Amino acid sequence: MKIQKKVITKIIEQAKAELPAEACGYLLGKDGVITFNYTMTNIDHSPEHFSFDPAEQFATIRYARQEGLDIMGNWHSHPASPSRPSQEDIRLAYGPADTLFYPLSTGRRTRFECL
Repeated sequence: MKIQKKVITKIIEQAKAELPAEACGYLLGKDGVITFNYTMTNIDHSPEHFSFDPAEQFATIRYARQEGLDIMGNWHSHPASPSRPSQEDIRLAYGPADTLFYPLSTGRRTRFECL
């Protein structure tokens, strides 16, 4: 799977804008290439946890179908925790799509990891 640089830029911008809370979104694309970050609302507004807005999840599916894209994964930032899946992340991971984690805190390098 590949991810376009413009998508990474959008993820970073969103994660910074939503500090101190975890930011989240869905990754859309086609043929193994992620081309779009569908911004989601973290309804928990927490620096250590996130939950998608259910209405936005349905909107993502509608948008992907309308645009002829696949939901290829989802992501969330870890502003207050290490760049690795938490026990809760592992417990809640399901479905065919990968999850991308983006840590965002001062002094750390940008690093993306998948579950």
